[in-house]
Amino acid sequence: MNTPTSRRARATPSSPTAARTQPDSGFQYSRSHFQELVDAALTHARKLGATDAGAEASEGSGLSVSVRKGELENVERNRDKSLGVTVYVGTRRGNASTSDFSLAAIQQTVQAAYDIARFTAEDPVAGLPDPDDVANEWPELDLFHPWVLTSEGALELALRCEAAAFGTSKKISNSEGAGVSAQQSHFYTAHMRGGERGKPGIFSGGYATSRHSLSVAPIAGKGAKMQRDHWYSSMRDAADLASPEAVGRYAAERALARLNGRKIGTTECPVLFESPLAAGLLGGFVQAVSGGALYRKSSFLLDSLGKQVFSRYIDVVEDPHVVKGKGSSPFDDEGVRTQKRKVVSAGKVQGYFLGSYSARKLGMKTTGNAGGSHNLTLTSRQTQPGDDLPEMLRKLGTGLFVTELMGQGVNGVTGDYSRGASGYWVENGVIAYPVEEITIAGNLKDMLKGIEAVGADAYNYGSKTVGSILVNRMKIAGN
Repeated sequence: MNTPTSRRARATPSSPTAARTQPDSGFQYSRSHFQELVDAALTHARKLGATDAGAEASEGSGLSVSVRKGELENVERNRDKSLGVTVYVGTRRGNASTSDFSLAAIQQTVQAAYDIARFTAEDPVAGLPDPDDVANEWPELDLFHPWVLTSEGALELALRCEAAAFGTSKKISNSEGAGVSAQQSHFYTAHMRGGERGKPGIFSGGYATSRHSLSVAPIAGKGAKMQRDHWYSSMRDAADLASPEAVGRYAAERALARLNGRKIGTTECPVLFESPLAAGLLGGFVQAVSGGALYRKSSFLLDSLGKQVFSRYIDVVEDPHVVKGKGSSPFDDEGVRTQKRKVVSAGKVQGYFLGSYSARKLGMKTTGNAGGSHNLTLTSRQTQPGDDLPEMLRKLGTGLFVTELMGQGVNGVTGDYSRGASGYWVENGVIAYPVEEITIAGNLKDMLKGIEAVGADAYNYGSKTVGSILVNRMKIAGN
């Protein structure tokens, strides 16, 4: 039986031979067409008497193919489009959207947004971003790599991925399926201030993005002892995806390692979070120091700016300008410039995650995070290059290594944390046996301060990159 240690070492990425990109964008609408649609919306808003207005046209398209047990299960092609309009009448705001790009529909949508604004309550902090915050130039981030993939090509990749899982061991008895997805989108957005275009601080811009993935979920064992696990690869450029065989084998090894799981008694012990799960702890922090939670006073980290929230070795950096980054963006959803910054330094909070509206509610400046965070990396100043997963297990000593979490048991107001979990019991730095049907509990405020080590086994999960995280103590509810 392979342990998680051996599984981690064998999961090495390589490019799928069927992945090919071509210059053809595959979009139905051009950027110039989007610009005409947005201009038409803003022109009509100005005609109606809007004080300020913004509009965005967008389009997305893609292909998804899934298989199960060697047979085609689903082929889906998606193509979506939308034009959204925000109209301000003084400090009153209205929003409306349409998927009909005809001039009449656009004018009706603007009229609807204008009518909503006229009759809604005044909000003194509502409005476009301040002119000084608006981006007027930005770097090329290489975010668009269209994948010219046929249904037959996607089917082949999915079948190869699932076949690799089945071929890993005869103990792989079933499958929840394998899938391949190729997605892309683009948008153009602009806003006008004071009824005019072309004034300083008036924003316009847009770009295209892509996101491609392949995944599989094999099942090991039979009957009541069956165990399921999964793995995937997701990249902006299909050429950067792991091979279907690597994904399939790794997913199978994860499932096999969970066979013969045991229940354990209720206890308190250190807990090591596998790197993909550790990103969730960082996500809990981000939610707690984001504008909406802060101005509504629904966060367990109120007034945390400049205060010690993590252990004193922890740093968190946000870098929106990582080339090909899955969380990269040259400007936020309001057109505000983004920039690299240190969010946490030596465990102390250096900045929140704010858009223009939440910043005004708090009497602060926007951080360029309307729409969310960008490429966060959590590191420890104590991490050494040799702190791979085996070394992190050694640092854990005797305790729980968590590889799967279930449920959404995190209270953003109090920080209370309770999740169903499974993983491995570790004794003297060595995995002893798999465990299942347990609950881990604590409080995020204590857990963040209780981070004792961060592994060098950094893993990128969406817009967050972090290694495995060792928390000094948590409650484990078992038998």
